[in-house]
Amino acid sequence: MRSHITTHVLDTGTGKPAAGVSASLEVSTAEGWQQIADGATDGDGRISSFGPEQLQAGTYRIEYESGEYFARTNTDTFFPTVTLTFSLDDPSQHYHVPLLLSPFAYSTYRGS
Repeated sequence: MRSHITTHVLDTGTGKPAAGVSASLEVSTAEGWQQIADGATDGDGRISSFGPEQLQAGTYRIEYESGEYFARTNTDTFFPTVTLTFSLDDPSQHYHVPLLLSPFAYSTYRGS
């Protein structure tokens, strides 16, 4: 089973996948943010079992515990967490959310 939303974290400072990065997936509701899944990246920097197979259209976010990851490597970082908020518009599509991470910068894009 592949989750509706997957993620991949690459440590651009080392050029390697970021293994062991804890992350949570949340959905925006009328009552606020509600966690629907959590996990940690595998040895390839991926979380492929991240929430249900199908989700409804809406606003979601992934919060990555980047500070914990860098602390394990004894690396100072400016970002103790990284939060990516995005819109899931078409429930029939798979959504892949990559994170390119370094101690003092990050970027992302809509993956496939």
